[in-house]
Amino acid sequence: MAFELRLQQKMSQQLVMTPQLQQAIKLLQLSHLELADVLRQEMEENPILEEQGHESQPDEAPRSDPENDGLMGLDTAPKAPEGSTEPPSEGSADSAAENLANTATSEIANDLTKSVSDNPSENAPEPSAKELENDIDWEAYLESQSYSLPASAGGTNFDDMPAFDATLSAPGSLIEHMRWQVQMADFSEKELPITMRIIEELNDDGYVPEDICDIVAEDLEISPEDVEVLLLRLQSFEPLGVAARNLRESLLIQLAETPYNQSLVRDIIDRFLPQMERRNYQAVAKELKVPLAEIGEALKVIAHLEPRPGRSHNEKQAEYIAPDIYVKRVGDEYVILQNDDGLPKLRISNYYRKALEGSGGETKEFIQDKMRSAAWLIRSIHMRQRTIYRVMESILKFQQDFFEKGVEHLKPLVLKDVAEDIEMHESTISRVTTNKYVHTPQGIFELKYFFNSSISSSGGGDDVASESVRNHIKNLVATEDPKKPLSDQKLVQLLAEKDIKVARRTVAKYREMLNIQSSSRRKKVF
Repeated sequence: MAFELRLQQKMSQQLVMTPQLQQAIKLLQLSHLELADVLRQEMEENPILEEQGHESQPDEAPRSDPENDGLMGLDTAPKAPEGSTEPPSEGSADSAAENLANTATSEIANDLTKSVSDNPSENAPEPSAKELENDIDWEAYLESQSYSLPASAGGTNFDDMPAFDATLSAPGSLIEHMRWQVQMADFSEKELPITMRIIEELNDDGYVPEDICDIVAEDLEISPEDVEVLLLRLQSFEPLGVAARNLRESLLIQLAETPYNQSLVRDIIDRFLPQMERRNYQAVAKELKVPLAEIGEALKVIAHLEPRPGRSHNEKQAEYIAPDIYVKRVGDEYVILQNDDGLPKLRISNYYRKALEGSGGETKEFIQDKMRSAAWLIRSIHMRQRTIYRVMESILKFQQDFFEKGVEHLKPLVLKDVAEDIEMHESTISRVTTNKYVHTPQGIFELKYFFNSSISSSGGGDDVASESVRNHIKNLVATEDPKKPLSDQKLVQLLAEKDIKVARRTVAKYREMLNIQSSSRRKKVF
């Protein structure tokens, strides 16, 4: 079979993700805080964009036409559908996902366009996608159009407040705390580098390796005995029990500093920690030849000791959630409000609108390119806000009982149900509901929370959502007798009484998801 090279022409169709479409998809996935960061970055990179309320350039002439002063334009708050009691939504954003997923590109493009075309703004007609892609006569176009995001009514003025990062302080780490104590202590020049080397081996829980003396001795070419002396000195520092080589050593160090340093407690820590973990109290009492009640008292003392001495210096920072949308009850109806706090209200700068009129060549081409980018950005935000509003409106319709009665009344729901309801693609719904949070009368939840698999009802009634079953298990365990905890099989029977049919292995899986231990470990003897 012969191979040959030749030139030929052929026609084909393929989906191409334009930079504008990629930007629209990216904005759709962003969280509220991430969107705020992206918008401010865009303002830094694109001089055409400015924030409403920002003072104009000194040499800018005042405009006499109020319709062209930059305050009218693209309204990102979608209008409520006819017959709906929900007011227009206001602004919003939430979490970045770097994978733009080339699959279903055409459906995503249709969804993003559909979210705006369903309810166009009455005050300011928007440019079509084709207009944004092609060259536009911006001089004539801007005479009749102005693009902006609406100012937030009653919004807070943050101009006079200090920068957010100026109000934060990072907590000191355990290693920094130990170094500070060493520097304040009386260590010789020879001991100081050895002590600092030991501190470097501390883990987040405050422990050092079992062979720490050999490790440091080999690195610094000294004897392990010299390292042992300094290690014991470090173990007297705060927090109590730090620099121990194992749990037993740490608990004994802490016990020595308490008024309950009794021989029975020391014996239990020294010899019977594995049996205590398995709750084999009878065997420990028999071995030590003491009543079971005394084992219980010793256990109370041990329970007050800290198994992870470094915990207080390695606590994770609290992650605050900014809801993207609010669902509030007004009378007998629920209204949907979007959160625009912290988002800059963008508009196209009047200064560059005026500069475009007298420019030409590369300058005019630069301004036109930046205006095209700014117009598409604001349009993308509008589409994003409208899409989130419609998805939340659909969820509210499917999960009406949850908003009124609570988690136990959550219904089974999948992405396909919402996608078919608002005529969008499932991938679009998935992007909208990822890392987006809603503030409801029942609390703050991620939009993904409302999507659950179904579990059959034994009574022939409606199916039950898996999240509702987990909530039932959580409530049953919370009200159980600690001395007679409910087994997984007993939980199955109690759920069956509520017309919820689940297998024992399903209960065990849900219990583990809730971080609930088995009945043998939940049982309290004393």
